[in-house]
Amino acid sequence: MSTPPALSGDATATEAATPAGLQISDDVIVDTALDILNSAHVDYLLVRGDDGRCAGVLTRAQLAPYRTRSWYTERIRVRDIVHDRGPYPGPRTPLAAAVGAMHTRSLPAVPVLDEDGCVLGVLTLAVLRTAPAAPAAGQGVAA
Repeated sequence: MSTPPALSGDATATEAATPAGLQISDDVIVDTALDILNSAHVDYLLVRGDDGRCAGVLTRAQLAPYRTRSWYTERIRVRDIVHDRGPYPGPRTPLAAAVGAMHTRSLPAVPVLDEDGCVLGVLTLAVLRTAPAAPAAGQGVAA
């Protein structure tokens, strides 16, 4: 895993984003989404629409009601269940605003989208917690 970038107080969502991880189509059935989530050992999946644009974030908690794997989970598509559909930060969204939205909506991650709604990267709380603060303007690093 690479070291997170140093973030200044006026950092944007794009500067703090990491490459997008797993993405699934919104026509994937719930059973398959559960299998992907469990086998990848992740807490969320990005959901893509038919047009390739971000259609939302699907979390482990949102899939919890479907873990029993009954006959109906074999027929339900991800697009038909409740998952977070945004809005999501754009490339110039201040990092503080993006993090505030993550906390308000209790999301472990949010995609950062370009002007067309395609994923540029992902903000995760885990990465943000480990990112070093950049030195304040006018302060150098001691040699």
